[in-house]
Amino acid sequence: MYKQQKTAVALAVLAALGAAFSAGAQQTNQNNKAEETEVIEVKGFRDSVIKAKDLKREAMVAQDSIVAEDIADFPDQNLADSLQRVPGIAITREGGEGRQISLRGLGPDFTRVQVNGMEALGTSSSPMDSRGAVGRSRAFDFNIFASELFNQIDVKKSYSADQEEGGIGGIVNLRTAKPFDYDGFQGAVAGQVGSNSNSDATKPRLAAMVSNTWGKFGALASVAYSQKESSEVGYNTIRWRQVASSNIGTGVDAATAAKVKAGQVWFARGNRYSEWNNEQERLGMTAAFQYRPSDDLKFALDIMHGKLDNEGDEHHISTGGASSTALGRLEEIKTIDNNGDIEAVYARFSNVVTRTENRSDLNNTTFDQVTFSTNWQATDKLGVVFQLGTSSSDYEQPRVDKVNLTRTGGTLTTDFTQDRFYGINTYDFDPAATAGWTVNDLYFREDYISNDFDNAKVDFDYALTDSSTLTFGANFKKFSNVGENREDAGYVQSKATPLNNGVKTINADVVNVFQHPNMSWLQADVDALQKFYGIHNLALGSDKIIQTNSYTVEEESNSLYSQYAWDSMLGGKVLRGSVGVRYYKTDLTSIGVSKGLPVEISRDYSGVLPTLNLVYELEDDLLLRFGASKNLTRPSLSAISVSANVAQMTGSPGEVGKITVGNPNLEPFESVNFDLALEKYYEGVGSLSAAVFKKDIENFIVTEVTTMKYSDTGLPTTLLPNGATVDTLFDVTSPQNSDKSAIKGAELAYQRDLDFLPEPFNQLGVIANYTWVDGTALYRNVQGTGQTQEKSFPGLSKNSYNLTFYFETDKFGARIAAAHRADYISVVEGGLRDEDERGFHATTFVDFSAFYQFSENLKFTIEGINLTNQREEQYSDSNDRPYNTTTSGRTYSAGFSYKF
Repeated sequence: MYKQQKTAVALAVLAALGAAFSAGAQQTNQNNKAEETEVIEVKGFRDSVIKAKDLKREAMVAQDSIVAEDIADFPDQNLADSLQRVPGIAITREGGEGRQISLRGLGPDFTRVQVNGMEALGTSSSPMDSRGAVGRSRAFDFNIFASELFNQIDVKKSYSADQEEGGIGGIVNLRTAKPFDYDGFQGAVAGQVGSNSNSDATKPRLAAMVSNTWGKFGALASVAYSQKESSEVGYNTIRWRQVASSNIGTGVDAATAAKVKAGQVWFARGNRYSEWNNEQERLGMTAAFQYRPSDDLKFALDIMHGKLDNEGDEHHISTGGASSTALGRLEEIKTIDNNGDIEAVYARFSNVVTRTENRSDLNNTTFDQVTFSTNWQATDKLGVVFQLGTSSSDYEQPRVDKVNLTRTGGTLTTDFTQDRFYGINTYDFDPAATAGWTVNDLYFREDYISNDFDNAKVDFDYALTDSSTLTFGANFKKFSNVGENREDAGYVQSKATPLNNGVKTINADVVNVFQHPNMSWLQADVDALQKFYGIHNLALGSDKIIQTNSYTVEEESNSLYSQYAWDSMLGGKVLRGSVGVRYYKTDLTSIGVSKGLPVEISRDYSGVLPTLNLVYELEDDLLLRFGASKNLTRPSLSAISVSANVAQMTGSPGEVGKITVGNPNLEPFESVNFDLALEKYYEGVGSLSAAVFKKDIENFIVTEVTTMKYSDTGLPTTLLPNGATVDTLFDVTSPQNSDKSAIKGAELAYQRDLDFLPEPFNQLGVIANYTWVDGTALYRNVQGTGQTQEKSFPGLSKNSYNLTFYFETDKFGARIAAAHRADYISVVEGGLRDEDERGFHATTFVDFSAFYQFSENLKFTIEGINLTNQREEQYSDSNDRPYNTTTSGRTYSAGFSYKF
């Protein structure tokens, strides 16, 4: 009911604005004929591609843009889905839609994101631990926003001194619509209904915009609202581990039994069927006001609000862990030699420990931004642009409730021979029957993260001559990241409960049967079991704050820059150029708890960043582009925290715990960048470009690992995880500046109307791009061996491409688009003995959209997302063992839009 009220209120506001805006619209349109405006007029997909091409051509840096219907008409659910069409960008996905981006081989932390010219940070999360769960990073989560809220995205891949420092990968600027982008009164409404093949629900997607100008004043408002149900279904191993066991039956041959006894055989730890379900609600609203008292003075105010709510549940049936008692007695086994590792790809165990897990999550992200800007042409030669803005992104996860049931006895067969990355489990008992199951644990968690930005900058532009300009300015930025984590666990297992203390047996009132596509099993009913023990909706107080997971990072950055730009002739050809330098100083404060005591560390660092950019017009439509610059990326927020994060343990015998300690004294990544591109432009939809780039990176951050007893860490015993003692061994990991590294790559991009073909095929067109990237980093203590290894950068896919075919007339249009990303490493955890790396296999996602124009104002659209139901395979170890395999289903939607 509350959700419906929010939608109704938002649409009612827009309707009222529309009525007010339309009053006097005819007179306004007459006034606007004499008013100088900056119009972005987009009539269709072709026109949007032409506009983006022109922006790329006129830019002084390497840049790609997406304009208006280039977003709205793509089969995209959010901004990340839109950005994946840009050369050099690859995305990660959550629940079937895009979340974060990698740009030119560098992961999400290396790309700086601006909203309406001001830096911002949006945080969401993944329900999967294997994908990072809740993180404290600089990575922007683009799934917060619907694409309908924006009419232009600029992706700047090279750097100039007039840009803020901080993004080695690049800068993505998201621009919401402004009233003077349009001519007079404009309005639009759109509605869709959609469903997913993994879910039976049909959910709405609504968007509306109204804009008007009254002579010197303009106002615009927009809203986008959607609901979505998603389900990711699959199989999970919880990594693999070498297990030493003497609990072996007579059916195992002596040679293999000897290897098992010696701990030389790798077994899957979890053997887990899994399903993650989510109900999502996304609301976005923008308002923009512009006032132009004269041609020389312009004011603008932009307001933005975004809200992303997720209510999820996940379900698993697995073995209890990798120890011999959890896997049980080994009765039968088939192994393979995988590059020297002996892996159990088929095994039958008796007397197994089976566990089912039911988890309930609630989390939301709220984003707010206000930006005020002034553009003043003070004299014929001097122009001034001033911006002032503030933004906040608050992530709250007030509920992560988890319950586990366990059952001992019976036989499990797990088989990876039929599908290497999707195991088949069979049991000689009915996992859905109540008999034999007991309550193992009830777990509670809460997470809160707040990001705040305050920005102020001023830019001066002074025309030295008709062909040269001096630009200079200053920027102030204050950033704060505050977060805390609360946990409570061990109920029934080792903690007393208000009701039914110590009772582990179950009855039909506190369980239900969950149906996975592969099988069904008994699981605890989260609400019913919590009520049975008297801890329903347990609110975690301040005494449950995990101090070492709770910390604050504050940064204040001040910068000054100067840049000289010119147009000249060289060999009878036009040469455009800019040369500049930027000085920055950052004051960092890290606040947290170290060794049980509150601590605050403050430091500062500074530097100078020179830049050079040249564009040489070899012919009227042939450009040679060169860039050389120095830039930086500040370390991840978790890396510069002062606190120590003590991870929970699975309880397997002999397991080594993990403690991650931050390092506020880290220096930022610094890179020297080179870009070279040749760009050919044609009339209409047509361009061909080739680019090469190289980034030499210093102060690369590596993790160093030391193994020690918990008693030697100096941390208080209150932080000991379940199953650990002061004598338990822990790998203590800390980030350190160390090695140099480099990334190099090449991009090819082509777009063309196929108007040379006979009718009706002359309405066809193609957009294609391909990116190759290569780069390695040095990792320490890989797999706990104490050895270093060179491996690919996290998030780097060596090959990626996008291919779009479209057909468009005034009445009808259709597009099919494919986005391919090669395999990539997601993380290398120093000291982790289960694997030397973790990553994802290659994927190709295919989407489709079509429209029919009933009239000039009314259009019907249909869309299909992930038509092939692409499987996402996460691997463990460079020997390519299966970790997590899921499918998210096909998404279909249809709807109407009306412009007035």
